[in-house]
Amino acid sequence: MTLNQQWRLARQPIEGWPTDGDFALGSADIAEPGANQALTRTLYLSLDPYQWGRRRSGIEQTGEVCHGRTVSQVLKSRLSGYHEGDVIFNTNGWQEYGLVGQDISEFGYMHPRVLDISQAPASSALGVLGMLGLTAYSGLYVQCQPKPGETVAVSAASGGVGQNVVQIAKLKGCRVVGIVGSDDKCDFVVDSLGADACINRKSPDFVDQLQHACPDGVDIYFENVGGEVFEAVLPLLNKSSRISLCGLISQYGNDDAASNHARWQETGAPVFATQQVQVNGLFVGNFVADYQQQFLEEMGDWVRNGQVKYKEDIWQGIEKAPEAFDAMLKGENFGKTLVQVTEDPVAKVL
Repeated sequence: MTLNQQWRLARQPIEGWPTDGDFALGSADIAEPGANQALTRTLYLSLDPYQWGRRRSGIEQTGEVCHGRTVSQVLKSRLSGYHEGDVIFNTNGWQEYGLVGQDISEFGYMHPRVLDISQAPASSALGVLGMLGLTAYSGLYVQCQPKPGETVAVSAASGGVGQNVVQIAKLKGCRVVGIVGSDDKCDFVVDSLGADACINRKSPDFVDQLQHACPDGVDIYFENVGGEVFEAVLPLLNKSSRISLCGLISQYGNDDAASNHARWQETGAPVFATQQVQVNGLFVGNFVADYQQQFLEEMGDWVRNGQVKYKEDIWQGIEKAPEAFDAMLKGENFGKTLVQVTEDPVAKVL
């Protein structure tokens, strides 16, 4: 008898990074879909920094299946509009099988939807054509409104969000400087994504290199990291520059999110005041209603035309989820982190 292999939260983490004791691998019976539900099998699981915040804050409770956005295939359906074989975006979490239905959605802005796999690979719905792509589009294009010739600095520029920010900024005519954690990531950001420069934040002369790469200062900073990277960017911010505060991944092993953001704001406050910096907190859910369709059309065209490329860091097997999650939080991923839970029956290369 086939069982549903799944990871549950073994304990609520208080501080630090994930450890072996935070997650428990088990199995359960595969649920039968009830009225207005469909049974799906997970193809790809998305691993993202915000998931650690959910666990540390108590949003995700001990014993629950770990949360995660997924691309899945419908196996059985009693749900109107969903048919056997359909590939969908949903939220199965860290498990092989899950139910989707009219009343099953953890966030109001993340309604399940059937994907058009003739337009792009299924996995792209969790990255470049998913919430990560919309996050980049909303933060850079909508919030910061880049103008041709401006300098855009992007931390974690090779990551799931950052790689999209780099390319959108270039398409909008900006000079783009990426910040990453290794030389091979720098090569990717420049050679594949088209950035004008990229700096390895681990270089001993990182601050000097960043200043040299931004001779005219920074007009837009897309913040994914915080910490020493933020401190290096601060003195370069021009008058009336803009920041999209997407994440502070370097701080996720420390205090709670509110404390991390407060310290970040306190560190930047003197420069923000003197330079009249516009700081925008970024929550992608605020942009879905007004911008998701526009984003899917514009980004979809860019992807199909080869104007936007993307790199995925795919781990094989649900059993790898905690290891892949830990690597992603520590910056050891290269591209958008996914776990391929089962064989993709509709795998397609653009």
